[in-house]
Amino acid sequence: MKLTLPFLFAASLSLVLCPAWADEALAEKLRALFARVDGDHSGVLSTAEQVQALEFVKKTYGDHWARQVQGLLARAAATDKSVASESWAKQVADYTKPLEKQTEKIAMRDGIKLATDIYLPRGAGPFPVILARTPYSRVKHNGGAGDFAANGYVFINQDMRGRFESEGENLPFIGCGWGEHQDGVDTVEWIKKQPWCNGSIATIGGSAGGITQNLLAGAAPGALKAQYISVAPADMYSDVSYIGSAFRKADVENWTRSNKYDPRALEIHRAHPSYDEYWRANDTNTRFAQMDVPAVNIGGWFDMFAQGTIDQFVGRQQMGAPGSKGTQKLIMGPWHHGIGQMPAGQLTFPNAKPPQQYNAGRWFEHYLKGSDNGVEKEPAVAYYVMGDTSMAGAPGNEWRYADAWPIPAKETPVYFSGDKRLVLEAPASGAAHHEFTFDPTRPCPTLGGTNLTIERGPMDQRKVEGREDAVVFTSEALDKPVEVTGRLWAKIFVSSSAADTDLSVRICDVYPDGRSMLMAEGIQRLRYRKSREKPELLKPGQIEEVTVDCWSTSLIFNAGHRVRVMITSSNFPRFDVNPGTGRAWSDEGEKVKQTNRVYCDAEHPSRLIVPVVKGVEAQ
Repeated sequence: MKLTLPFLFAASLSLVLCPAWADEALAEKLRALFARVDGDHSGVLSTAEQVQALEFVKKTYGDHWARQVQGLLARAAATDKSVASESWAKQVADYTKPLEKQTEKIAMRDGIKLATDIYLPRGAGPFPVILARTPYSRVKHNGGAGDFAANGYVFINQDMRGRFESEGENLPFIGCGWGEHQDGVDTVEWIKKQPWCNGSIATIGGSAGGITQNLLAGAAPGALKAQYISVAPADMYSDVSYIGSAFRKADVENWTRSNKYDPRALEIHRAHPSYDEYWRANDTNTRFAQMDVPAVNIGGWFDMFAQGTIDQFVGRQQMGAPGSKGTQKLIMGPWHHGIGQMPAGQLTFPNAKPPQQYNAGRWFEHYLKGSDNGVEKEPAVAYYVMGDTSMAGAPGNEWRYADAWPIPAKETPVYFSGDKRLVLEAPASGAAHHEFTFDPTRPCPTLGGTNLTIERGPMDQRKVEGREDAVVFTSEALDKPVEVTGRLWAKIFVSSSAADTDLSVRICDVYPDGRSMLMAEGIQRLRYRKSREKPELLKPGQIEEVTVDCWSTSLIFNAGHRVRVMITSSNFPRFDVNPGTGRAWSDEGEKVKQTNRVYCDAEHPSRLIVPVVKGVEAQ
């Protein structure tokens, strides 16, 4: 049985807003716009009147439509930059005319044919091309085709191998990278040879449409000029499917089943609980040196692929080939898997829309058409610093910009104390530990977090913090705001009665009203504590230091808030349950209770490592 690329689970995400063709109502509004701003009834719009038009559209309909109208005005303009009514009417007619679509069955190197829709711009070519590849049906998920075609791009949308009208095995991402099947590369090569292509090809897509772009970049097809990637990981093992080597149960199972993949997909996945050649063969972390194109990478602090998005940016930016190194952009916002969507879990962050200077239109205008619009000079990183959402004027809740990631911060240890406090002072000598017994038949339930198919985002954890199988550490109320921006790690000294157990860590911002809001989290399966490649069972009773990766965030804990860390041994159904035997979970298999100790003394200083940023002040 051939192995396939691991399973990316996510709803398809359209990065460009809804198509704008074949709409007589839209045409009427565009014609009326001319009359509205033609103040002297001359039949010609001056540059000042065009500015008025754009301001009206932006205020009334938003940035997206303002950009579309700006493009129409530019194409209708005469040499003196004025726009005559006849020229405007022609552009409006072309823009709202029904868009024609061609469908091709493109043959891959093994003869398998992939269903591909092609939307050609009007006028004489050749044109630059924007490619999207999807497992969710190219027919149902073709948002942006009309806008791209109206702006002079060929837009191509393709069903991935084995999906909908494409031939081949119905297994996730089987032909996206540099392995036996190279469907992305073969498609780019086919496009490059078409008479309507001018040789400049870019890709776009989010989630599943983003992971296929990362894999394509690792194969480095020569005609690829730029990418626009949203909510996509770098490492399909540690970013996606086996977080801390614990199986990401709910999302993997729900995604493969709801999208009607071959049942073998889940079987193959379960057969590879360790990082092995199956995962390495499609791990884009191993291919940064081959990647040679500029890319925008968009993610969210509560997205299921948050850390992978950051790692993809850093890897390309610092280790990429010429063309990639130094040309990447990273945008991280306070979202889950839906960019710009609020609320995120049980919190609503203000001003959460992504910065418009990084939009796909500007990106492709520069890299595919050579426009000197300055997008490449924008700061490399735009990140949203979260803050108290219930207090007006609280610090944070704003966009900031940086030239690199991570930003400067002091790695600060925050210690777990014998009296269950979080403190800045290292513990004194003397034994101190906290013990709990985990029963795998009664796992601690998931409440929000970086999920896709179950409840997601920051949620109040008080329902689970009182469990007998959890240890909770809480700081004193802060006397001033504290900013934490960067990656968080828990360093925990632990022993167990069992051959294996999990450490699940939840980091919360505790509001003055008592809400304990989950802001970051991590898990580590202890038989993989030393290596994700070679599991090693625990020696019962032996104390070991274990590192739990809690991924990255940017958050200001406001004055009067507390910081809380909860440690337990499960987070179900987000992750599968550890039976304690050193073997994978099975409903019929043996399960043992796990008595675990967390140590908090001078010789065993369990702690949270947080990147603290100086200079936080109230607004």
